[in-house]
Amino acid sequence: MSDEALAAEVSKPTTEIFVLYVGGVPAGYFELNAADPRETELCYFGLVPEFIGRRLGPFLLNAAIEQAWSRPLERLWVHTCTFDHPRALPLYQRAGFVVYARRKTSFEDPRERGILPRSLRHPRLPPLDEA
Repeated sequence: MSDEALAAEVSKPTTEIFVLYVGGVPAGYFELNAADPRETELCYFGLVPEFIGRRLGPFLLNAAIEQAWSRPLERLWVHTCTFDHPRALPLYQRAGFVVYARRKTSFEDPRERGILPRSLRHPRLPPLDEA
């Protein structure tokens, strides 16, 4: 996404971004999209790796839920995927979210296209063939 496209997205009046600070340092954030007046999507939610495991996730998720439901709303929803933290789905479920649908999807590895470095390793990423 280009800087211009990102600026346009975050400047929409229906986009809300909140940052959690711990000791003056950004520790996590969430983004809500209220483009549909009847529902809100929790678009992005996450903690900076150094702050994972400090029980900040439930606190931040509760803040996101309270912010979303602070206006008339029929539905609050979130997408999650296997690349999210392993504790993400259980956290969402403890907060009251229920699995609505599951689907398989595939995409080209961004390391193959040069978007991410080929040297990037992650337990959920398959190894690349060394060329």
